[in-house]
Amino acid sequence: ATGDWPRFRGPGGLGISAAKNLPVTWEPDQNMLWKTELPGPGSSSPIVVGERVFVTSYSGYGIDPKQPGDSANLKRHLLCIGAGSGKILWQREVAAKLPEAAYEGFIQRHGYASSTPASDEERVFCFFGKSGVFAFDLNGEQLWHAEVGSGTHQWGGAGASPIVYKDLVIANASIESESLVALDRRTGKEVWRAGGIREAWDTPHLVELPGGGTELVVSVYDRVLGFDLDTGKQLWNCDVLNKHNVNPSPVAHGGVIYCLLSGPQRTSFAIRAGGRGDVTASHVVWKLSKNANVSSPIYHDGHLYFANEQGVAYCLNARTGEIAYEERLTPRPAEFYASPVLADGKLYYVSRQGRTYVLAAKP
Repeated sequence: ATGDWPRFRGPGGLGISAAKNLPVTWEPDQNMLWKTELPGPGSSSPIVVGERVFVTSYSGYGIDPKQPGDSANLKRHLLCIGAGSGKILWQREVAAKLPEAAYEGFIQRHGYASSTPASDEERVFCFFGKSGVFAFDLNGEQLWHAEVGSGTHQWGGAGASPIVYKDLVIANASIESESLVALDRRTGKEVWRAGGIREAWDTPHLVELPGGGTELVVSVYDRVLGFDLDTGKQLWNCDVLNKHNVNPSPVAHGGVIYCLLSGPQRTSFAIRAGGRGDVTASHVVWKLSKNANVSSPIYHDGHLYFANEQGVAYCLNARTGEIAYEERLTPRPAEFYASPVLADGKLYYVSRQGRTYVLAAKP
């Protein structure tokens, strides 16, 4: 009744659902419709296409930090689950291309299935890092496979999720090849590739321009970049002086892009889209020394909402960057990595420990 949720952060990558009358608490015997065991853990988000839920997980390696096992046994899984029943309708396994990043350090926080699938309502696209991008039909038949690079990172790769634009599937292969890669969604053939994508774990954002047209925006190591979607040509760059890896994905509204930049400078930016060349001096709307290190923001009704990894929730005036509120959530969560969801006038924040915090979406 509320439509599909076909990609990371739902329609438009905005984290906003049309669902109504949602609960604010749930327990095994309260407001819980079903619970389904997966073949292994995963940090990806589920997507919904019609009456089917798709989600990824991994198995065979990196389950127990004390005994990670043999990486030769690492597999990724794509699961199709009945939305009403919770029954697993089918699952497909993909063996990892080796060598993979070792299960040590930061990768233990999220594992090997952190990229959320995307769908064009006919296919499901999965990004598994150096193992590549895979396309399946809705019945689980593999349609194609495309490699986008061979790099790995001690923090793990494939944190960014694929997006679909017209006939393209676009993957941020920063870790694998320092590239954005656009593939034909029907065949997997590479259409274009754009370089210079350094230390970027964020999912690219499609920005609709006020005068018409759409451009692709991604935050990277020390700048924010805008690209032409048809050719992959870089249109503009904004120097944000961050010089740190980036995790939060941008959002946009009314031709203004909102970026949270990871790292010690803890910076948020608002940048007008549609520029050309270096727009650092011309298109920055505001800058603020507040951010979230991992999770992405939500734009709603003239305000920007996010929570940082220490469990502090923020509401900013989207026009000026002024802080409307800064509130520590209680009980204090250990960390936030997941991005919030807005539904039915409520903001849902989920901590890494599984606790959900619900706030009214108002300043």
